[in-house]
Amino acid sequence: MSFYDEIGGHDTFVRLVNAFYRGVAGDEVLRPMYPEEDLEPAAERLTLFLEQYWGGPTTYSERRGHPRLRMRHVPFHVNSDARDRWLRHMRAAVDELRLPPLHEATLWDYLQRAAFAMVNTFEPSAGPGSIGPARP
Repeated sequence: MSFYDEIGGHDTFVRLVNAFYRGVAGDEVLRPMYPEEDLEPAAERLTLFLEQYWGGPTTYSERRGHPRLRMRHVPFHVNSDARDRWLRHMRAAVDELRLPPLHEATLWDYLQRAAFAMVNTFEPSAGPGSIGPARP
């Protein structure tokens, strides 16, 4: 049984991503990273990516190819502030899931490592809206 199945499959990842983007929607630094009128396309991409990473359907790769997370984030100003904000919203989302401790720790460990790996500058942001769109 995959981690994806162990934590509840598609429904759990949808809940995680929806809770995360509720936080992003009001964040003055992160929200400008998503150019769509609403966050639904970004939420779908993140859901598909996480599902595939954790042993679920391979829809992400079928639609978008290899994830190449670093490459997809390089054009954008991802500094420690953006990382920390991303982690704050993701932490709240993970907490909403109320996973068993081992599953929660496993998921959170990956999310932290991924967030730190996406940092591509130590320059401060020029201000809200200066970061550009990010897509997993």
